[in-house]
Formats: sequence, C-alpha cells, structure tokens
Amino acid sequence: MHQSVLLLTPPFTQLNTPYPATAYLKGFLNAQAEAALAVEAHQADLGIEVILELFSAKNLASMFAELEAAEVALTDNSYRICRLQRDYVSTIDPVIRFLQNKNPTLAHSICDRSYLPEASRFAQLDELDWAFGTMGLHDKARHLATLYLEDLCDLIQEAVDPHFGFSRYAERLGRSATHFDELHEALQAPPTRITTILLDLLERHIQRTKPDVICLTVPFPGNLYGALTCGGYVKRHHPHIKVVMGGGYANTELRSLREPRVFDYVDFISLDDGETPLLTLLDHLAGNRPLAQVKRVFVRLDGVVTYYNGASEKDVPQRETGTPDYRELPLMDYLSVIEVVNPMHRLWSDGRWNKLTLAHGCYWGKCSFCDITLDYIKRYEPVTAALLCDRIETIIEQTGQTGFHFVDEAAPPALMRDLALEIIRRNLTVTWWTNIRFEVSFTPDLCRLLKASGCIAVSGGLEVASDRLLERMKKGVTVAQVARVADAFTQAGIMVHAYLMYGFPTQTMQETIDSLEMVRQLFQTGVVQSGFWHRFAMTAHSPVGVNPAAFDVQRIGPDQPGNLFADNDLDHADPLGANHDLFAEGLRKSLFNYMHGVCLDFPHQKWFDFKVPPTTIPPRYIEKAIRQRTDDHQRPNALVFWLGELPTIDVFEVEPSGRTARKKAVEMAELEFYSKQNQWVLEVELRLGEWLMTVLPSMQIDAPTPMAMQQLKMAYEQTDLGNFEQFKASSAWQQLRENGLLVV
Repeated sequence: MHQSVLLLTPPFTQLNTPYPATAYLKGFLNAQAEAALAVEAHQADLGIEVILELFSAKNLASMFAELEAAEVALTDNSYRICRLQRDYVSTIDPVIRFLQNKNPTLAHSICDRSYLPEASRFAQLDELDWAFGTMGLHDKARHLATLYLEDLCDLIQEAVDPHFGFSRYAERLGRSATHFDELHEALQAPPTRITTILLDLLERHIQRTKPDVICLTVPFPGNLYGALTCGGYVKRHHPHIKVVMGGGYANTELRSLREPRVFDYVDFISLDDGETPLLTLLDHLAGNRPLAQVKRVFVRLDGVVTYYNGASEKDVPQRETGTPDYRELPLMDYLSVIEVVNPMHRLWSDGRWNKLTLAHGCYWGKCSFCDITLDYIKRYEPVTAALLCDRIETIIEQTGQTGFHFVDEAAPPALMRDLALEIIRRNLTVTWWTNIRFEVSFTPDLCRLLKASGCIAVSGGLEVASDRLLERMKKGVTVAQVARVADAFTQAGIMVHAYLMYGFPTQTMQETIDSLEMVRQLFQTGVVQSGFWHRFAMTAHSPVGVNPAAFDVQRIGPDQPGNLFADNDLDHADPLGANHDLFAEGLRKSLFNYMHGVCLDFPHQKWFDFKVPPTTIPPRYIEKAIRQRTDDHQRPNALVFWLGELPTIDVFEVEPSGRTARKKAVEMAELEFYSKQNQWVLEVELRLGEWLMTVLPSMQIDAPTPMAMQQLKMAYEQTDLGNFEQFKASSAWQQLRENGLLVV
C-alpha cells in the first residue's frame, strides 16, 4: 500500500536555518523507500514560510489598514509605527531580501540611518554603540534590520497576536503546561492574522502532497501551539489524514500524559527517536499490525489516553538512519539576523547551518542535572568518521552550503579527531561547530587539528564554576581543567562559549560570587569569548529530580492528581542554598560587560543591589591553572601527523673554527618549508635532515597508515641518531611542533 507522509515544522524555531528533525526523518524514509517500503515523504518548514508571508509589503499594508479600521487603542510606540506605515510597507520587502543575502548593496542605505523607520528598539543603539563599533558595514546593517523587525514584532504582539515571537510561538502556554486548560482555551479562540496565514500555508502543502499522514515535530514549548493549531485544522477539514506529533517537547514533557483533550488535535503522540515508531505506525495504518504492536505511542481510545509499546523492532542504529534530506526546504529564503552581541548566540542565528549528529546520546551520561534517564541521552551510539563525511558530501551537494552544526549533546573527542582527519584527507572545505565537554583529551594539538579541518567554535558546560559543586554535579571536570582546555581551543583560533549555571542545590552566596570571579578571570585571560548564565531547573528525568533528597532539596511540585498534561520542570525548595533569584540581573550584566572586555576591574559588589561577600578566589587562579599544563605527556599509542607541506632539502658544510679547526667540516641540511602565510627554514645535521625527509611523508594525514608516536621513536632510534627523548627536547623538534607536527 502506497503512503504519503508530510513532515512539518510548525512555527517557530530559527529564522536562519531549518530545524533538522524533518530532514532527518525524510532522509530515513528515503532509505526505506529504496528498500521497497512504499512511502513517499515530503517536508515543509511552516515557521519560515509564515515569517516571510507576515513580513511582506502586501501583509503589512493589510494589517495596518485593519488596525486603522478597528481603531485599536495603542501605546505610543505602536502608534508611532502605525503613523510610519508607508515607510514600513515600502521598506519591508527590500529588507527581507537583504537579510536573505539577496540584496547586499542595501547595507549602505540601512547604515546611514535615513532609510529605515525607527521605533523603541533603536533606543538600545546608544548603549550598544561601543559593542558594535568594530562591526563591518554588512553586520551593522543586519543588526539595524533586525531591530527594525523587532519593532514590528512589538506592534504585532500588542495589537495583532499576543502569542507571537520570532523564534517561539505562544511559548508561555507550552512551557511547563501541567494543565491543558489555558492552551485548550487559546486554541478555541478565533483565528488571528498569524494563524490564518499558517493554516493557508498548511492547506497549500496538503493540496501539493496529498498526504495520508502528517507528522508534526515539536522540539520546544514555542512550537506546541503552532503544532496543535495545525493538527486541529487537519482533523476538522481533512479527517482522513492521520496526525502524529513527536519531538523534544513530547520526549521530555509528555511521558506521563493522561490528558485526553490533546487528542482533539492529534491522533498519535510518539516518544523518543521517531524512525521506528513512525514505521510501526505506518504499518498499523496500512492494516498490517494491531495497534498494540506499535512502538512508544500514545493514543486516545474510548476517551482514555493509552500508551502502546509492543513492537518487537529495536530502534534504528544511527549508522542506518540515512543522510538528512534538506530538499523541498527553501534554503535560500532563511534570514540571517544579528539579534544580540553574544558571540555564540550570533553564530547560532547568523548564516545557514546544515545540522548533523556525530553520535546519538551522550558518552558521559552522568551529570546530575541532565535527563540522563531518557533515551536521547542514555543510548550512546557513535557513527564512523567515514560515514559522517559521506553524509557531509551528500548534504553539500543537496544544499550548496558547507557550514555544519553538529547538534550532539557532547561530541566525543576521539570521533572529533577521526572526523577532522577524514575531512582533511578528503580535501573538504567545511566550517563547523559543536557542543563538547571540557575533557582533558582536548590537548592543544587536537585543537589545532580540529581547527585545520574547519572547526570555528565549541560550546561547553562550565556550569557552576565551583569544584565542590562540579563534583556534586558529576561533571567530571574541574575549573582549572576547563581553563586549560578553553585555552587550548583559544590558542588554536577556535571560539569558546561557556554555559554557566547558578542556583544548583546547596549553592551558597559565597560560591555564587566565587563562580562569578572564576568567570571574570576566564574572560580576563581571554580563554573564553562567550557565555550565558542559566538558572538551574530541576527536571523529572534527572538524578536531582528522581532523588532530590540526595541533593538536599525538597520537591514541592507539580505532582497534583489533576496534572494530566506536561510534567518535566519541578518546583523545589533549597533550604541550604542562597536566595538564587537575587543574583540573576547582576550575573547577566557582569557577563555582558566581560564578553566585551570592559568592567573587568569592577568589584563584584557593583553588580548587585544587595550586600555580597568578597571573593575567596586568588586573583591569578585561572592564569596559574593554565600554566600548569602538562602537554608533553602523550600516550605511547598517540598518532603523529605532519600538517604542513613537505620540504625541499639543500646540503651545506659548516667549517670548524677556533679550537676545532683541525676537525672535518660538518655536513648540514637546510630544510625549506612553505606554509600558507610564510616560509621557514630548519637547519639540522645532514643525517637528521635526511631522516626527516624520509619520515615526514609517512606522517602526512593522507598517508596509507597513520604513524604512532612509538613507531616514530623506534624509527628514530633504529637509525642510530641517538636518544629520541633528547631529540624531543631539541630546538629542531620544537620548531616542527610549532609549524604543524601534531601528536593526537
């Protein structure tokens, strides 16, 4: 039986790049079709489509006319925007094309501040002028264009649809929605301009693809309202189409679902990885298996929410999920915006990134605040570097884009090394970034190798910069170790973003101030370039949530019998800790300044409007920790690679002088190396020079067999050149290390 599946991302995720869930599933279903399963898969990103329809001259003109006719009472700011409506209508289409990189010359007009109409969002420019002073013309123009869109967003929120947000839609309704009442009520309300646009676009895709099944991915709370709006429309107007909902929100929030009303909007809710559950559902809908034998699916039967997980099939191994397929998505229509001056957030929202995964799950899987009991964390399953590069090449061919964001929980260092080697061997030009743990495995040499393969940034969890709390979190790192790893990445030219946390159970005021001092020193020494403070949240599937007493906190909800819908974020009491809410604004302000190299000499008390204790951290703690690096203690089985070009050799003699005049002239070798930026010369004794000319080709990344450090040692000592450890202490070895000899 032939089946057509339409995979949809509801509003809203990112403006600059598609969320990858539909591309992952489409790639998987493509592979199944090749294996004779009669499934035709289509996909669409309703988020970017709604944005482009909403922010168009045609729609703005209609919206302004509607507001005028309705005589809506407006704030002064929204009234100003409406009075400037002709300017907004005439500029919106060119600005959107500019943000799509289709109209680059508009940057000049935008930057002279006479082209765009300006409302309240532009007031922040005076405060941020110093931060943007070094921006290029196009970056500054994109920031101004982003403020212009945010002004329109403010008007839309006030007068058109209070739920609207660029990267989230009705997020408040979805976040920790233990009761379905408010969400259900909002879904029953008359359609707004945005939901009308959304449903018109949905209908077009239904007519285009004629689906039997529609799959809605809900990665975040801000997608839930859009997803249920779509699902409700399909059930009312196309009842023969089955609606399936899945994604990160369902996986974390809806595991104990008992609310029957949600099935007024969808037919099935799937948990965890979607490949096998979708296959079993399609098999059930084709009449080939009973409902009881589907995998990880909620359904409403006779008014009662019932969970089925009777399928014998296991989850599809990561290596067999296929290459994500981005076709059908409007890749050239996404918007590159610059919303904030946080470098990592800017990277996140600026430019088009293809999403890929190095490994399913987390290889560490111990952090006490993390959902380590859930499948997306606990089932660790890496992919080979060769298969990853095959997928990279396929996606580049599909999209024409060479930027990749590896969306791992924590990318494994060994696999990152193998991937970097494979990228270089294949001579691929890619730019990539990912999330890591600050492992000791990230040596300066490994970081240089990652940089050579195209890595530009990493983000990792420093969390609470306190060794006591890091141990309690089971992070497996110390602050000193984080500093050394961050320094290794920074020295290699890779940007480092630190996820920071405050409010972990039992964290005292002193520890919060000491953590702030650690963060200040990390920015002062320049080893971290970006950061963001998060308030600790206790979740139901983390060790803290499962056993709060073990962490000296008390769970106080939500666990009432009437909570039938979401159940993830838990309220808790922390009797041994500080009043964590007091610190939010001071931590945010200080970090904002540290990221831009200012106010690093401010006393901590300046950031808070209440009395805080002085720090107990020594003023050069981070600097000293970095100096304690022990880079030269490589593993015997570590691999040795020469990243540079092969040299040419010239032989010359050095005449003895002084007391050694009677001795023979010494034959020397001059090895001349060329790099991308310069050239340099290594002068060594002839025998050593000839040995290097023989061994360097064997250390190149594309050599048939990698050379281990132990093999290099044996090769050196077999030539009677002397003791290898003495060679490693020589200036010749040091010069080679500085210019491309890596031990990883």
